[in-house]
Amino acid sequence: MRIAIAADHNGLALKARLIARLTAQGHEVDDRGAHADGVTVDYPPLCADVCGRVVDGHADRAIVVGGSGMGEVIACNKIRGIRAGLCHDRFTTEISRAHNDANVIVIGAKVLSPELAEEIVDLWFTTRFKGGPHQQRLDQIALLERGEPLT
Repeated sequence: MRIAIAADHNGLALKARLIARLTAQGHEVDDRGAHADGVTVDYPPLCADVCGRVVDGHADRAIVVGGSGMGEVIACNKIRGIRAGLCHDRFTTEISRAHNDANVIVIGAKVLSPELAEEIVDLWFTTRFKGGPHQQRLDQIALLERGEPLT
């Protein structure tokens, strides 16, 4: 799988750890930044970049690592075609994929241990979208995204 990944200054160490793990699992990982230790960076441009890679087809999915992940998930979900899930435990991770078909996972380096983050990312990549009534809801979300009324 082709994966775009980015992290702000809070998530650099976890991003490096996830890249090593995902690469070892055979994924093609595109590190989109940030890269400089000790330099504070704004996360919205990073979110826009990795989400753009998903939307334009250069990546199948994306990972964003922030401090809490809260701002990052808000920024990612402003991009048309992105369904980003803030995942901080097994339940939210499974729901983000099985019910919401999330194409971006956002995690908080200050919220999760590195071991739990790895477990969550692994679970996110192996959980399948259930479809059925969940697809209808995604169709409704797409209408909202386009500014169309729900009828």
